[in-house]
Amino acid sequence: MSSREDETLARAAVAALTGQLALAPKPGLPDPRDLGVPARQDHRTLRWSAKALAPGLAAMAAAARRTGEPTPRLRAELGAIGRSTEHTVGLAGGGHRGALWILGFLVAAAAIAPRAEAAEVTAVAKRIAAHTERGAPRRPSRGSSISAKYGAAGARGEARAGFPHVRRASDALAAARSAGATEEQARLDALLTVMSTLQDTELLYAAGPVGLRHVQAGARAVLEAGGTATGAGQEALHALDADLDARGWSPRGSAGLLAGALFLDALPVTAPLPVTSPLPAA
Repeated sequence: MSSREDETLARAAVAALTGQLALAPKPGLPDPRDLGVPARQDHRTLRWSAKALAPGLAAMAAAARRTGEPTPRLRAELGAIGRSTEHTVGLAGGGHRGALWILGFLVAAAAIAPRAEAAEVTAVAKRIAAHTERGAPRRPSRGSSISAKYGAAGARGEARAGFPHVRRASDALAAARSAGATEEQARLDALLTVMSTLQDTELLYAAGPVGLRHVQAGARAVLEAGGTATGAGQEALHALDADLDARGWSPRGSAGLLAGALFLDALPVTAPLPVTSPLPAA
């Protein structure tokens, strides 16, 4: 059974994911504009199914807190919980597979190292991901097949490297805020920072290496124009958004990594104090 601390970490992770979903415009990604388009209900479904991650993430945090260190046994337990959670999320509408694993590793690391700085949390997550999961399905996933085909790091490589793109997004958040950007602008700049260099296996599957480079160049163009806090950056953002919408390309891997950065940004999170009854009068 998970503790209040584990449930608090899980809620913070879900809040990071729904915070990412709330951003707009996100080039090629579901956002609140979908709610007004009858043919595009993806955003509403994703927002609803995000809540279904909470029990699994709390169980991952509980397993990590109970184990206390990044062991092969913990890696196997996280894998089993993750696959069960994928099934639950599927019943709630689906989606978030990549975000589940990103947030799962980070939540587990945060449970092992409470009150740690973000860099330490990603270092612990790296040590968890370094272990081979013995109970993993032998059939390769689409992402792992694409990773092998193109030499891309993929989700597994990102975790084993200590989530470099999560760290890059965190740095971009801090830089944009320091420059006076609004919170939404800072988060969009962080998303574009990830998109500009990530070897997104979803994009490689849909568009191949040429399409991936096209999206990376478009994201860089927004940042080089000054980011979303500038007029030129906004113009480049809307052009990229229209382009990806027309092509049907979606950089979904970047969205999950931004959610990871937003989770780290919320740390440390603490469980609310229990409500106590006042002492009786003497």
